Amino acid sequence: MTALLASPALPLLAALLGACVGSFLNVVAWRLPRQESLLRPASHCPRCGTPLAWFENLPVLGWLWLRGRCRHCGAGIAARYPLVELLTAGLWVAAVGAQPGSMGPLPPPLPLLLAGWLLLSWLIPLTLIDLDRLWLPEPLCRSGLLLGLACTALLGWSQSAELGRQLLFHHLVAAGVGLLGFELVSALGERLLGKPALGLGDAKLAAMLGAWLGLTGLGLTVILAVFSGALVGVLGRLSGRLGRQQPFPFGPFLAAGGAAVWLLGRDAWLATLGLLP
Repeated sequence: MTALLASPALPLLAALLGACVGSFLNVVAWRLPRQESLLRPASHCPRCGTPLAWFENLPVLGWLWLRGRCRHCGAGIAARYPLVELLTAGLWVAAVGAQPGSMGPLPPPLPLLLAGWLLLSWLIPLTLIDLDRLWLPEPLCRSGLLLGLACTALLGWSQSAELGRQLLFHHLVAAGVGLLGFELVSALGERLLGKPALGLGDAKLAAMLGAWLGLTGLGLTVILAVFSGALVGVLGRLSGRLGRQQPFPFGPFLAAGGAAVWLLGRDAWLATLGLLP
């Protein structure tokens, strides 16, 4: 296993596996909001219902081969599908060298890599669903939180029992701070502005990210999300793409911030933002 982690072929393997996972994440983002089974029926054209052949399901290549159209009814297939597959592949490759800093000083490389793949993959359907529906599914946030605590415990205890207990407690506190902090901001916004400043789904996503990244990582995530969200909001309104009172989802900015903190590392962001002593 150590040889695999040191192999130059690992990024290629990560890209291939990530693209396949990205194909499934497209299914999750489409079917979960519609309360459809994620497994049955098999992939099919949403317009004519014809099941897709195996070669049509190949990540990215299938879309290119079909030229973005169903070969049975001619309906267009959104470019979002191969883009999500490429994004997932890229994130999986980036995770190969990630040292997030939230899982102790010397986490075992393979479990850390698997944990990174899990977190990054979990954030993608949450982002897509929030972009589509301004909604973050509670079951995905809740199960992601539990998985974050489980990975924290596993990686912490693999280094020492004492570190495992410390990390788990720290990440539990971070999850609680994320949930209560965002709910407080939402309540204050409703009191002052007459409407919630944030959705309660954002609070649940913040709690999930706290379970993975700890208190410092969550704080950095929120900083990155606020600045990037404000920038997009200003540009959107100046360009006319967003109306003055038009809401837009905050979840994707939280997800992107959390992914950036995991991939580039807590200490790197602290140094970049001038927050290191």
